[in-house]
Amino acid sequence: MKCKYFILIVFITCFSQFSKGSTGSNYDFIVSKDGDGDFTCIQDAINAVPDFRKNRTSIYIKNGVYKEKLILPASKNQVLFIGESLENTIITFDDYASKKNCFGEEKGTTGSSGFYIFGDDFTAENITFENSSGPVGQAVAVRIEGDRIFFNNCRFLGNQDTLYPHGENSRQYYKNCYIEGTVDFIFGWSTAVFEKCEIFCKGPGYVTAASTLEETPFGFVFINCKITGNAPAGSVYLGRPWRPYAKTAFINCELGEVIKAEGWHNWNKKDAERTVNYSEYKNTGSGAKSANRVSWSHQLTKEERETYTLENIFNGWIPESAANIQTP
Repeated sequence: MKCKYFILIVFITCFSQFSKGSTGSNYDFIVSKDGDGDFTCIQDAINAVPDFRKNRTSIYIKNGVYKEKLILPASKNQVLFIGESLENTIITFDDYASKKNCFGEEKGTTGSSGFYIFGDDFTAENITFENSSGPVGQAVAVRIEGDRIFFNNCRFLGNQDTLYPHGENSRQYYKNCYIEGTVDFIFGWSTAVFEKCEIFCKGPGYVTAASTLEETPFGFVFINCKITGNAPAGSVYLGRPWRPYAKTAFINCELGEVIKAEGWHNWNKKDAERTVNYSEYKNTGSGAKSANRVSWSHQLTKEERETYTLENIFNGWIPESAANIQTP
């Protein structure tokens, strides 16, 4: 009888450890290229998340280079990605807009994306997202459609069109992130806040290309960020309007010498000068001098700056750090 009791205890203990992931951690699933996790591919872990689950699903991704074209469907909400380390947990793919699909058609900008995020309430920490195709035109690393998306301590690597906050009603928060590129490398319709991020300009071009809807009060907002790069001095614009009501603000940012004195470009759309909202507030650095800014950009007053709070920008949503989230 004692022997049977002992065996039962061992079985329960082993089952409990397995249910928390193969390494006995508190994550639901563990991905490891070495085979010592629950899956060797990230997409397999995503597919294993129950559709329309009402609780958070945490996925721990061990160090490795994962060359996968990922899709997080709209049925997979509250998914949490945690990388083992920022520099060594890399999700990469190499599609680009002019690359042909199996029918001989160009993939296009959206088709070039390495990771499509359609699910709501997605969070990622300590992960590098890369489009490795090189300087071949539009080549997206991540395209986001879902709402309430949070990236903390992540990297986005690419050239043209690196990061695509696409969803018109999507709210996205980037904290302590690194984003690099050349032309329009942060672009799209979404409301997105970048706080304490490094924006690295790899060549002459444009940091942003917002396409904010007229009725959307905020577009891209950069707070306490650093705009750096190895592009030639005075060769990068802060933004240009992909659509006529583009909204972009740089607040308390350090703007390096790569930024052009005029700051903003109209994309040869004279009418857009009347409709865009391109704003700055107390930026510093050699690229922040306002004397030669285009006349249709705006230096915020203190009262206007006070409207740029996370709660106001995100209409009540306050992002929560994954470090504070209790995983199962």
